[in-house]
Amino acid sequence: MKWIILLCLVSTSLSSIHTQKFFFSPKWGPIGFKERGEHGERTAMDEIIKANELHASRIIDSTTSLREGDIAVSSGRRSKVCFARSCLWNKSVDGRVYIAYRLSTEYTEMETKLIKKGMENVEKGTCVRFVPRTHQEDYIDIQAKSGCWSYLGARGGRQTVSLQSPDCLQVGVISHELMHALGFVHEQSRFDRDSYVTVMWPNIWRDRLRNFEKFRTDNLDLPYDYGSIMHYGMYAYSQDGEPTIVPKNSNTKDIKLGQTTSLSHIDKLKINKLYNCGDMDDN
Repeated sequence: MKWIILLCLVSTSLSSIHTQKFFFSPKWGPIGFKERGEHGERTAMDEIIKANELHASRIIDSTTSLREGDIAVSSGRRSKVCFARSCLWNKSVDGRVYIAYRLSTEYTEMETKLIKKGMENVEKGTCVRFVPRTHQEDYIDIQAKSGCWSYLGARGGRQTVSLQSPDCLQVGVISHELMHALGFVHEQSRFDRDSYVTVMWPNIWRDRLRNFEKFRTDNLDLPYDYGSIMHYGMYAYSQDGEPTIVPKNSNTKDIKLGQTTSLSHIDKLKINKLYNCGDMDDN
């Protein structure tokens, strides 16, 4: 028997997080959270969307909102928005960028290993190194809060990265949020994205259209990266199971949007170019 159940999520008081409806069906599950797309597993961003929409009413407080689904933005004195070069972590005299972190004691040993694997994803081939906090004033505080989210770039002092257990404890999701903390927005937010992808506006839930805005980004003179771990998946925020982002390329069927676990080659180039590192080995 064919049937569809309409589920209305509880509304929230956060100004930028609205109620979203999801249709469930035997074939698709929650639309927008397709189990597998045309090119295999869901992307890291698909997993983030799933976790954050399911926990939307409990994610953050009334002074903070989420932009693009997982970038935390605060109101008040710390409300500045960072793009690329504007909020960088300090580089050491040895040419590396050491980012201090503190891990919540709520994480199990296995969960801690997963988080460190996500860090290693970012470190490999780049000048970034994550180090346990000792005395550092500026650091990321990784907490098992509701949902997967991070502030953008270095804000100064303690800044939270939320990795809820178990929903957000996937290597690709962890790496994605750490990339936000380094200062990177989503790839399809680039100001030149319309030359590379078509946003299928009619297929997107109306109260999630703002998640597809463009920004005047610094693209670091690097090509558009369909396979970036920071790219939305093809069905992100779909209201009917149809694609919301389609590549503008004659070989569309051969292009996968986003990544499941690893940074792309261009993602690594972005990090090294943003922090003026040059070529780095994997040691």
